[in-house]
Amino acid sequence: MTMAATLKSYIQGRGVDYEVLTHPLTESSHETAEATPVDEGHLAKAVLMQDVEGVVLVVIPADAWVDQHAVSKELDRDLVLADEEESGGYFPDCERGAIPAIGPAYGIQTLVDYELESLAWVCFEAGDHRTLLRVRTAGFFELLASARRGRFSHAN
Repeated sequence: MTMAATLKSYIQGRGVDYEVLTHPLTESSHETAEATPVDEGHLAKAVLMQDVEGVVLVVIPADAWVDQHAVSKELDRDLVLADEEESGGYFPDCERGAIPAIGPAYGIQTLVDYELESLAWVCFEAGDHRTLLRVRTAGFFELLASARRGRFSHAN
């Protein structure tokens, strides 16, 4: 597998340029940063949260932790981390745990952390554990135009 078909269609439909980076199999954002020339702060991590109303995708730098309280407060909901087993249903063309940071491609409400705005470029999972996409930050935020921005993470 390389890039998930849903993600590819969404990105190409918006005319955003991207670069594909392949790497050895990794199991976490930290391992991915170590296996590639990508600084962990330039890697956007997608965190799926849920409550009785459904799921929300929170996009933060990989070198940070999601601030569950800030996310819940922003949306006035009682959100918790989603079970990784359940996430596959929302990302059917992705490997389990390799969630792309582009929730709108999958029709999922998305929040994105301000910390990612100051970067020149951002990398994120392409739907498997061996492929990253690298896009200029302007293109990244174009893909996330419908996402709400805020402070949703704290330092590791």
